[in-house]
Amino acid sequence: MFKPTYLASAIVLALSSQLALAQETDDDQNEQSADGVEVIQVSGIRASMNQALNVKRFNNQIIDAIVAEDIGKFPDNNVVESLQRVTGVQVTDRGAGEVSTVSIRGLPDVTTTINGRNIFTAAGTAVALADIPASLLKQVDVYKTRSASHIESGIAGAIDVKTHRPFDFEEDKFIVAARGIYNEQNEEVNPAISALASKQWELDAGRLGALINLSYNRMRYRDQSITAGAMVPFLTENGAPGLGPYERLFSGWQAGLLDGLPTDPDATLNINGEDVGYILGRDAVFQSDFNGERERPAANISIQFAPNDTSEYLFEAFYNGYRNEGFNSLFFSFADWWGHYNGMTPEQAQAAANVSLFPGTNIVQSRSVRDPWVFTSGDLSTGKTDSYLYALGGNWELSPDLSLKSEIVYQDSEFTSDFFAMRFIRPGNSHQIDVAFNGGAGYPEFSFVDNPATELDESDMADPSHYITDTLYDNANRDKGDALTFTADLTWRTDSFFTAIDTGIRYDKRGAQTAFSRQDGCGGCGTNVATLDGLASINSGFFDGRADVPTSWAVANGYTIRNNADTYRDLYGMQQLSLQDSFDIDATTLSVYLQGRFETRLAGRTLDGEVGLRYTGIDTDSLFSQEVAPGQDQPVTAGESKTRKILPSVMVRYALTEDVLARLSYTETLRYPSFGDLNPLIVYNEDVTGIGYGTANGGNPDLKPTESKNYDFSLEWYFGEASSLYGTLFKRNVDGFVVPFRRSVTHDKSATDPTPYKFILSQPFNASDGELSGAELGLVWFPENLPGPLDGFGVQASYTKLSSSQSTPVTNELGEVVEIKETDLFGVSDSSYSVVLAYDKGDLNVRWSYAWRKEFLSDYEAPLFANPLERWRTPEKSMDFQLSYRINDNLEVTFDGTNLTDELYQSYYGAGNQVTHNFGTALYSRTFALGVRYSM
Repeated sequence: MFKPTYLASAIVLALSSQLALAQETDDDQNEQSADGVEVIQVSGIRASMNQALNVKRFNNQIIDAIVAEDIGKFPDNNVVESLQRVTGVQVTDRGAGEVSTVSIRGLPDVTTTINGRNIFTAAGTAVALADIPASLLKQVDVYKTRSASHIESGIAGAIDVKTHRPFDFEEDKFIVAARGIYNEQNEEVNPAISALASKQWELDAGRLGALINLSYNRMRYRDQSITAGAMVPFLTENGAPGLGPYERLFSGWQAGLLDGLPTDPDATLNINGEDVGYILGRDAVFQSDFNGERERPAANISIQFAPNDTSEYLFEAFYNGYRNEGFNSLFFSFADWWGHYNGMTPEQAQAAANVSLFPGTNIVQSRSVRDPWVFTSGDLSTGKTDSYLYALGGNWELSPDLSLKSEIVYQDSEFTSDFFAMRFIRPGNSHQIDVAFNGGAGYPEFSFVDNPATELDESDMADPSHYITDTLYDNANRDKGDALTFTADLTWRTDSFFTAIDTGIRYDKRGAQTAFSRQDGCGGCGTNVATLDGLASINSGFFDGRADVPTSWAVANGYTIRNNADTYRDLYGMQQLSLQDSFDIDATTLSVYLQGRFETRLAGRTLDGEVGLRYTGIDTDSLFSQEVAPGQDQPVTAGESKTRKILPSVMVRYALTEDVLARLSYTETLRYPSFGDLNPLIVYNEDVTGIGYGTANGGNPDLKPTESKNYDFSLEWYFGEASSLYGTLFKRNVDGFVVPFRRSVTHDKSATDPTPYKFILSQPFNASDGELSGAELGLVWFPENLPGPLDGFGVQASYTKLSSSQSTPVTNELGEVVEIKETDLFGVSDSSYSVVLAYDKGDLNVRWSYAWRKEFLSDYEAPLFANPLERWRTPEKSMDFQLSYRINDNLEVTFDGTNLTDELYQSYYGAGNQVTHNFGTALYSRTFALGVRYSM
């Protein structure tokens, strides 16, 4: 019997010689046609890449794929880590032992489906790919263009996750795999376990198959970060009329400017009618030591029944869960106090403050601050998700030329979370802080000075007796979502120019509800922490000693206060609050499409493709509830919106030679507003950092979908088994990006305090248009006829070049647009690449991979400060390694590692300002895993 790799190679060669026939079918039909013949089971890196190229080659759309190397053997800890090697895909947001966020060609708006079914978490419109265990997956398809038959949402693209079904296999299967994953920072070994069992029966009534796939993994992790606070203006040592040396300026300047306040040495501000010089210093330094434990249980059940050769019925159930408990130990010191210098001469103030500026700027590089206000916070946050999906459907060959596919899907998902925190402060116990806001490596370095005149050691941050209790915070949330979806797709095959006509309907009834509670109080403030037995928690070994900062400090033990929440609520004169409704949304979507697939000959070569139209309409009815004080009735506001769109799509494919394909595509796609963005509820947050005003956030029920017109052209050369060179040029014209509008408003200080107070309010509007263009280049190459042990080496490489722009409105404090500025799109790196070196020889499989992306605009800072509003991230890179060895036909061992180079991830304010405007630096753990896999 052929080995799977040889069988796969033979089928590829056969398909290559019958390209015209293969191009008549789409990916769904290819999968269905395999039901009655021997099914290809890939095995090994080379076979996996070979089948992924097959998916790319024979699909009408521009698509890339990742195929499992064997049953239950996906190449990484999670799907996102695998996707970083796909051409045009960039990943970010590493933390908690994994990478969590994926974008396609720089855009994060990705529609995620499982076996073609749109999925979501709770009240959201998407699902976190990292929550889908890799061990359950057969294949992941990344669609960069879409046909009229695909779901219209997701201007970046779509990712379809495929799970196993019993008819995928020739015979019964049983596979169990276990891995121990060591997290270096946490110094813990974590389990990852999966099992798959599939069985088939030949009955008098037909062929029956059943499959169950189970997965469970737990990760205990540690994330650490050091941050220099935001910039605010101070007077120089000379002060100003009525103001002292180095006094912080709370008025006389505008916060939230896109480019920040000027940073040249002679810059001035008009203070009390006079132009006076100023310097830009940081308001604080702080660091976080976050330890957590995450669990992900998941299960997939699939039952297939084929009573005859022309019909098949399918039932599937999919469950994924998420459990997370994280204890954050936060240390925070302000660095903006100026009162110590009042009454000093400029020379005395300069000597006491020891201010040093970055050369050629008015930006403070280092300084000393007397009597800084220091606080710590210990908090425990928990999150729990349970999501269920059930699908029942079938495929029917109604006649030789007519086929129907239909199913009904029900989903239910709920996410609950809470946050319980207590703050400690050090009253009079912080004599002086000496701080360099950039110590030379992109992060601050600081230390505290002991006051020799006292018996206390004020430099010791880990002594609980230096602290007293402060505010208690108690928040909770509940998000729920459900959906009932019906789809029907009809295909009519003809012998004319249009070889097939496809039409279909999708009806989706979606509900989403959110509720929350939040309170804080200081009824139990002022108690010396040392007198409260078991309350304090002291960390150690922070940041691996790689920075000159405090490496341990005292905080409230998050587990203690959360596990005894009622006791501490009583201490603070608080009670557990009931959840208040936030919004309740019902959204009904009806989509209908008509598509023709065509094929002809041009200059002796095959020209084929598809042209189609998709109509979509969505009606949204909403109820929004205003936040009120406990016990009060909530005012409810009703809202509704309607969207009607017709979206054309055209894809043309031409076989320039037997092995070279050209594709040209035009499509239109949408991004629907998130349910949260439609919520007009405005939440007001008091000032907790001493800036002098609070922040407020609200939604906008009048938001419209963001629309994108998409152009793609690709060339693909398939020059050998598991070998291809391909490139794509693309452009996206996007109308109606949702961006935040900011303005100053006056509102009651809190729900219980009617004092008028200033807040900076941010609300979303369709106020920006953008453009994204670029090029992708990809290579997969396994050289043939290499001598001896070199046979089996291969390389997979990709490079992406992007250019983006977005018209960003700049507003003043009244919310008036004063300027339209061209900026980069969020999350878009101008260039990125990945390189994979693979070795597939006999029973040994080895993969070494490296991914890199250029610096990129991440987001906007809160509009409260003097630094540039843009927050950038430095270049990000990752090196991973995987090895597997098959001991015999049933047993295989694996070893892998992630983040091998132990990278630091950094951010800063404003393009090109890494040195003077550094912001945060994060240290995430390397992981190493040893596993075993048994199959029969």
